[in-house]
Amino acid sequence: MILRTLLFIHIPVVCLITAVWAQSDSSSSLVVAAYNMSAPAGSKVVLQCVSGRMVWTRDRIRDRQRVLHWDLYRASPDYVMERVVDMFSGPGGDQRIYNSYNLGRVSLSKKAFKDGNFSLVIKDVTMNDRGLYSCNLHHLYCHLYETVRVQLNVTKSRRKEQRYWDGQKAVFVVLLGSTVVLPCINRRSVWTDWSTDEEDQQVVHWDRQSPGVLHDRADRLVDLYASGEQRSYGPLFLRRKMNISGHAFSEGDFSLTISDLQPTDEGLYSCHLHHHYCGLHERRQFQLTVEPPVIQPTQAARAQPSEDKEVESPRVINVILPDQKHYFLLPVGYVLTSCLLLAFIVLIIILITRRRKSKEPYPQASTRSSRSESSSEELEMEVSEVNVSVTEEPLCDYKNNLLKEKAHRNSQPKVIDLDKEMEKFRK
Repeated sequence: MILRTLLFIHIPVVCLITAVWAQSDSSSSLVVAAYNMSAPAGSKVVLQCVSGRMVWTRDRIRDRQRVLHWDLYRASPDYVMERVVDMFSGPGGDQRIYNSYNLGRVSLSKKAFKDGNFSLVIKDVTMNDRGLYSCNLHHLYCHLYETVRVQLNVTKSRRKEQRYWDGQKAVFVVLLGSTVVLPCINRRSVWTDWSTDEEDQQVVHWDRQSPGVLHDRADRLVDLYASGEQRSYGPLFLRRKMNISGHAFSEGDFSLTISDLQPTDEGLYSCHLHHHYCGLHERRQFQLTVEPPVIQPTQAARAQPSEDKEVESPRVINVILPDQKHYFLLPVGYVLTSCLLLAFIVLIIILITRRRKSKEPYPQASTRSSRSESSSEELEMEVSEVNVSVTEEPLCDYKNNLLKEKAHRNSQPKVIDLDKEMEKFRK
């Protein structure tokens, strides 16, 4: 029982926290567009800020634009969606039940649009009530649509009664014949606050951040209210050059027009759209850059020269061409002559380099020549010696033939027989 009680308390708390988070997120300004714009100095620029959701109309039956309805989706056997009940935000709290079977057993709180509790109460639960229920909140004027889903299961055992969260929706398992309350709580002002005047709920203002200035220190330029009131800030010349159309809320066009642009107008411009009744907060940013002015060249008026002042004659370069028909052959001849002269100089340089190479001694040739010279000298010496010996031979005066034979024997190589010599030593 303690666990069931905690789960029963936990589910409405989760719904309430979700609603609070949604409300806190909507209160913060959301950047929906950012632009980089540049224009020459001295020109006029229009920073466009258009929103169809901020169009203001005097609607006397605006409470009829808030609608609540509960739907039931049956998984089996028909797989159909049917409307259970719906309710408008009128002062009477009229409800419309679609199935006669639910008369007297299905109901909503008549103060639902005041306290934000749109829970569905079902008495005498039957097996036919099983299915997926959805609580749908519609605000046609503010274009808001929110949905809360609850799964209802019916059991005959009291022990199986439970309430839990399956990650996407709340699941209720209730006892057959008992009364169940399917939670749908949303206390946002857009659903509960209907007595305020719309003219005080819609505001548009423009801010400008100079280069290097933070967002919280931006300068306020213009405030515009749905009632038609407009406030401008800053010096008088600044208020005159920046303007918003007086029909802004009726047309949904909150564009800012800046005339006579100057370099001091550079910065980050922000268009803030606030609708407190609908919980709408949007911001559009424009980065404005001022370029140098565009100078269109214009021809100055020429003054007629007077007789007293001397008029300078214009400087003119005269080019005289010869009257001959073949005057173009002359430069061609100059080109050919210069080419021939260049070729002749190149030829002379080549011949000179060849002659120098032919005159240079080679080191290998010198060594070979020296060797050949030395060998030739040796040969000459040997030949000379032989000649001398040959010439000297006939000059020898032998006394007798014995001496001559002896000399002839000495000149011839001596033949030694080794076998004979060995026999001599043996003996």
